[in-house]
Amino acid sequence: MHGVKPWKIESALANYKQFTWVDVRSENEFAKAHIPTAINIPILSNSDRVAVGTCYKQSGRIAAVRLGLELVGPKFPTIYDQLLELYSNGKPLLFYCWRGGLRSQIASTLMYWAGESVNIIEGGYKSYRNWALQYFEKHQHFVVLSGCTGSGKTQILHELRKENLHVVDFEGLAHHKGSVLGGIGQLPQPSTEHFENLIAFELLQFEDNKPIVVENESRRIGSCILPEVLWKNMQNVRAIEITTDINTRIDRLYAEYANLPINKLKEQTAKLAKRLGGQNEKLAQQALDAGDFRTWISILLVYYDKAYTNYQALFNHQIESISIEWLGENKNQIDPTSLEEIIKSIYNES
Repeated sequence: MHGVKPWKIESALANYKQFTWVDVRSENEFAKAHIPTAINIPILSNSDRVAVGTCYKQSGRIAAVRLGLELVGPKFPTIYDQLLELYSNGKPLLFYCWRGGLRSQIASTLMYWAGESVNIIEGGYKSYRNWALQYFEKHQHFVVLSGCTGSGKTQILHELRKENLHVVDFEGLAHHKGSVLGGIGQLPQPSTEHFENLIAFELLQFEDNKPIVVENESRRIGSCILPEVLWKNMQNVRAIEITTDINTRIDRLYAEYANLPINKLKEQTAKLAKRLGGQNEKLAQQALDAGDFRTWISILLVYYDKAYTNYQALFNHQIESISIEWLGENKNQIDPTSLEEIIKSIYNES
């Protein structure tokens, strides 16, 4: 179409802040995975897409295109208004569908009729997926934060981000804290495909050759799975092991878990029965029934600390241990001197 500017995915991502990204695929396609920051304005709804797909299989492309036009035609005014409202925010729209095909062209035509600039991703969403999977092959300068449960690794990541360090919080992106208890009180997890999309998009923002701080994770975080090549690259790098005393760890975990639903805590604790041992699992459940969260935490930490030690032994990390101090009533404030020491270690400064 005359007046449409096609963008290769690499160029579009390099200029992503210039656009409002518009995903014109169906609601279900968008919910499964999409390009981060995109807004969904479906050209074909979920049911429309099923009907068109069935028609294509039974009667071929010409009949399927005709059915698609019949289904979307009555929606043109609504879609047109939605697109113009987005455009009124001051940024040109950048469209994509699955492969940069008919749905993107329909959306582009509507904007063209309005006399506005039109931009489209060559190859659609599929081009982003290919880019993301290839991007994971790029060498990343990772520094891994390790430490026993309750040592505050995730909070330290957030503090480092405030200091403008490059940080990727895998657990935050996955909406899961990584343990059996890690999904309680969290938002629904993204699909692994969208989890990968989010990671690639975050890595893209960072300057080359600067350290990227991540938490030491197993490859599976709840139902999300880290890209294999990325996870393997994290196993041969420098690690900073955060250590703090057991009572502080219990205080921190108490503040984190004591207000969560007891039934959920009991349900997830039961899943640890084999690893804790029957008697310990029974004692943990009794502690929860009594509202004795500190005893419950102490019992679980015996298992988690052993699991951490065994997991660490599997990898070839160059480990530096840093003992830190947590301040405040709930031990939720890191001592500034401790944070400074961690930052120096990340940059490998003596």
